[in-house]
Amino acid sequence: MGSEKHCFSTFLLYASSSFCFKLYLSVLMMFVLRAGANKVDDEDYEDTVLNRTWVLAPRVHESDVTNILNDLLKGYDNKLRPDIGVKPTVIESDVYVNSIGPVDAINMEYTIDIFFAQSWYDSRLKFNGTMKILMLNSNMVGKIWIPDTFFRNSRKSDAHWITTPNRLLRIRNDGKILYTLRLTINAECYLQLHDFPMDHHSCPLAFSSFGYPKNEIMYRWKHDAVEIVHQKHWRLYQFAFDGFRNTTDVMHTLSGDYVIMTIFFDLSRRMGYFTIQTYIPCSLTVVLSWVSFWINKEAVPARTSLGWNRLFATLPSYVNLT
Repeated sequence: MGSEKHCFSTFLLYASSSFCFKLYLSVLMMFVLRAGANKVDDEDYEDTVLNRTWVLAPRVHESDVTNILNDLLKGYDNKLRPDIGVKPTVIESDVYVNSIGPVDAINMEYTIDIFFAQSWYDSRLKFNGTMKILMLNSNMVGKIWIPDTFFRNSRKSDAHWITTPNRLLRIRNDGKILYTLRLTINAECYLQLHDFPMDHHSCPLAFSSFGYPKNEIMYRWKHDAVEIVHQKHWRLYQFAFDGFRNTTDVMHTLSGDYVIMTIFFDLSRRMGYFTIQTYIPCSLTVVLSWVSFWINKEAVPARTSLGWNRLFATLPSYVNLT
């Protein structure tokens, strides 16, 4: 009888432990299946941090933008301007001036750092989609038509390439294109020095199309076409900035009539700089030269030393004048 009770209790213990083990496996399997279902449902979402809380946000499908660009460039010929043979292409231009200076009076040139923006319509680049504007980098610039704008009075122009090419390209869904780049230009400025040091100058910055006459490309200024940063960053040591003005002209040549856009920067020379650097030292040198007449003519060493000192004192002023 005792052995039967022992066998029965052993059977109950085994049965209960087996039931718990099966229950544990069932619960574990349910959690695994639920986690797999959540992973499948969340494939089109990515984790983003918002106010230090992890949330699920819709993922932007890069393939949609790629398909739009592929459709736009399918059959697109970047050698032909928009509306060729139909009407001129209108280029709207505006300039943002970072800094001006220094002005080199010897080489008759000045340096200017600008953001140069151009916008135009290209009906071949219209698209439909949820995105209104395609924000692209410089890799797309070589695949579409770009105006052949150049600066007519530049002696040297440098585009900024660090850390990447400083070029901006935007394509709107109605076909409007915005193309902006940063340039540093050494431009000619023929200074009229007849009224030195009370002279005033207007230094131009002119640009136009290199190969398209006005019946192919028309340039025009945008509203508030020229903006200027605060002048504390400028390097006009000898000049003061008086203002600017922009004009539109047409130049007649043998190859056609070209639209020329020009910005004039008005400068006036600072009198205080030359008063301190040139006129005051020269005046003191002249006064010092009179002292030699008050010294006894027999004191040759004193008169000689004073003459040499006057000569060395005159050299810095002579260098400033040249």
